[in-house]
Amino acid sequence: MPKQPKLKRVAAYARVSNGKDAMLHSLSAQVSYYSDLIQNHRGWLYCGVYADEALTGTKDSRENFQKMLAECRAGNLNLIITKSISRFARNTVTLLETVRELKDLGVDVYFEEQNIHSLSSDGELMLSILASYAQEESYSASENKKWQIRRDFEQGKIGGIVMLGYRRPSDGSLEIIPDEAEIVRLIFNSYLSGMGKLAIANMLNEQGNLTKNSNQWSPESVLRILKNEKYAGTMILQKFYSENHITKRKMTNAGQLQKYIVDESHPAIVEKSTFNAVQKRLQKQRENFTPYNSTTNVYPFTGKIQCKCRGKNYRRKTTATGIVWICATYNTKGKKYCPTVKQVPENTLISVCCEVLEILKFNENIFEQQIEKILIPAPNELIFVFSDGHEISKQWKDRSRSESWTEEMRTKAGLDTRRRRSCPKEL
Repeated sequence: MPKQPKLKRVAAYARVSNGKDAMLHSLSAQVSYYSDLIQNHRGWLYCGVYADEALTGTKDSRENFQKMLAECRAGNLNLIITKSISRFARNTVTLLETVRELKDLGVDVYFEEQNIHSLSSDGELMLSILASYAQEESYSASENKKWQIRRDFEQGKIGGIVMLGYRRPSDGSLEIIPDEAEIVRLIFNSYLSGMGKLAIANMLNEQGNLTKNSNQWSPESVLRILKNEKYAGTMILQKFYSENHITKRKMTNAGQLQKYIVDESHPAIVEKSTFNAVQKRLQKQRENFTPYNSTTNVYPFTGKIQCKCRGKNYRRKTTATGIVWICATYNTKGKKYCPTVKQVPENTLISVCCEVLEILKFNENIFEQQIEKILIPAPNELIFVFSDGHEISKQWKDRSRSESWTEEMRTKAGLDTRRRRSCPKEL
């Protein structure tokens, strides 16, 4: 029998810019077109069509794009067909890095619109020139869009807004939804009456009220309502901006760009006096308490401490009396949802760890190697689960009132005492 020629393993890549119906139809048409093209070509073995629905072609984190590259690295593809350079990638660096990697793997990329094979002698030069043009086109489109948005801001025009209490009719204005507006007023009034954000969230959940996105309420979602100036009939425009046309990362405008304030731009749900009173109380709370550290810092106990009641990990929190570790459910939803667990001071954790590990000073490497996790089944109880499977249970005592005071708190108390003594008593 004569030796059969080895078939070339061929796949295609397609992408559309967003989820609009017309674009999705275009994506479906591309997939169908490439499937027929490859399967009807003699000498080609059909290996699928990889398709992404992405906002832009500037990012290299598209899911199916990455799957296609993984197949290439595994030696399962010889040729990739795509419509154009801009469909493959608008970022010149991303394009050239990808094409060069595929070239080293022996994988050819054919761009139909430009009629370029990446493995051809002049392929990389042409790709570099055309990709630079595609990237500049992306930059130009981004700048034109920004210019239009800023002109709209200057004229007090607003873009798409989805928020509890309002709907947007066909004329583009904001119209109050009475039932949702009552929830907003309830949040503002409850906060001014002395309720905390957690208590308000629990109350709304118990009443069966949901957020605009049909989710359960949390302290963070309550805070977003309380801080939103739109409920007082005012718009602050350009609070955020895109980092650049490549990353498209959303950034907070902390003075980098001009902000636009539009008073009485739409009907208010709460009085301005109510909104301002809420902002004063929020500011006072910020001054008195240090909020939970929500950065991406990783500590020795991160992911190691687990609440046996709810199975949630403990999180690190800075309080007025020092750093503690607290159950995530307890911290966000309250005692009702995790009644048996309370916060553990970090100093206590360190002290008990040293006792269990029989070391004089806490060593992060020893802790990481020997301790698999710490379970907290009840208040003042810690169960250390070692890497080899054995467990040690330890009890810990609450700090006394004097031990829980920081140096700053002691200084302040002393000043208050001296101030009281120096003031003459009224007759």
